[in-house]
Parts: sequence; structure tokens; C-alpha cells
Amino acid sequence: MDVAVVTGAARGFGFEIARRLRGRGYEVVLADVAEAVVGVAAEIGGHGVVADVRDPAAHRAVAGVAAGVGRLSLWVNNAGVLVTGDAWEHGDEAVRRLVEVNLLGVVHGSLTAVEAMRAGGGTVLNVASTSAYGPVPGLALYAATKAGVLSFGVGLQGDLRRAGVPIRVLTCCPDVADTGMVREVRSDPGSAILFANASLLSASRVADAAVSMLDGRRMVRAVPAYRAGMARAGAVLPSVGLRVLALMREWGERRR
Repeated sequence: MDVAVVTGAARGFGFEIARRLRGRGYEVVLADVAEAVVGVAAEIGGHGVVADVRDPAAHRAVAGVAAGVGRLSLWVNNAGVLVTGDAWEHGDEAVRRLVEVNLLGVVHGSLTAVEAMRAGGGTVLNVASTSAYGPVPGLALYAATKAGVLSFGVGLQGDLRRAGVPIRVLTCCPDVADTGMVREVRSDPGSAILFANASLLSASRVADAAVSMLDGRRMVRAVPAYRAGMARAGAVLPSVGLRVLALMREWGERRR
């Protein structure tokens, strides 16, 4: 029986991805720092594990649970946190948490997955963000961590190919979605740019896009695709991009 691990699976993208994988016939191990993951996993016939992605040993423990269920063939690094506003106002603990959860959590999870799947092959699916493609004032540190996720994933794929290890590394980069994580920061003025779009994506749409990557050959996918082009343009012409982003923040403030 093929087994999939999904981190950050107690809610949002993670739960929706896990639910879809269960529908595809996977045994699914749902991992999350929230104890609610145990009950959530039971709802879909999965296996819930309380784990903190900042801890490499926790990833190895999750891999051990997966090995006890069947053959681990898919590892989804989805866990993430969001802090908005001016970077210099975040404080040491918030900065550390952003980097350790969003970036190091993906690194630790990916390396654990490679060790567990290198003999039999498999897939690592990382959830990043369209903010990975270019700078986003108000989300400077968050965007930096997601850029790191994208760069790490593509680089890791190159290393695996060179070494002849039969593991694919995919990265899904969704735009802003209507999730609990986003709703929790809505009252923060620094979150305005998150609401610049006329509407937010749904967690279901993002999960559909992420899971569909398993069937294709694309290594990286933005959801929706045009947002990646906009973000890249801003990165190539940063002075122009920052002016556009300032306007988007104003629009977002009106909608927030």
C-alpha cells in the first residue's frame, strides 16, 4: 500500500490535499503541530501524528509511522506560518519561527523523504507561494522563505537526477487563498496586499492543482499561472514592481 505524508494537515491546504490523496487510494499520514490533527485524520480514514516540522527528529518519527503503514511514496511539505507587516517589527521569535517552519521545515521534510524513498523512488511535493517569484512588501520575510522553498526544491531535483535517485521534487506556488491562516492576519494593516485581488482562491482549488501535479511533468506550477509572470516582472524591474505593489496594497486596504 502506497503511503503519503502531508504536513500542516490539520486544516487548509494540507487537509484538502490529504483528503484528495485518500480518495486516490493512498494511506495518508497527516502531521501537524496541532493536536486536532488526530481527530481530523480519523475523519478521512488517515493516521494523525502530532509533530513540529522545526524538529528534524519529528520528521523521522513521522516517516517511521508511515513505514509502519506501508510503502512511503509521497511526501507533501505543506506546513507554514504567516506574519505580515514591516519586517523590522516582527521580533526575534517571529523571524525565527517563519524561517524554521516555512523553510527549514521543508528542508528537513525533504531530506527525510529522500532518505526514506531513495531505494524505491517517490515524490516530494512542496507547497510554496506566488510570493516566491518576487519581492512582496508587507510580506518580506514570508516571501523570502517561500523563495527559498522554490529554489531548494529545484536545486534538490538537480542533485537527485545527477545522483540517479528516482525521486521527483515538485513545487506548487499558490496565490492568496481564503484559509484560516490568512483570515487570522486580516486585522493587521500590514496584511493589506493579501486582499488586493478581487477574490481569494479556495483551499480546494489549490489542493486540486497541487495533487494534479502528480499526474504531469511540470516541476513548478503557479496557481493561477499568470500571477507568476506578474511577480517575475516585478523582480526583473524592481523599481517599477515596487510602485505597482504599493498601488496593490492600497487596493487591498480598501477590501480588507
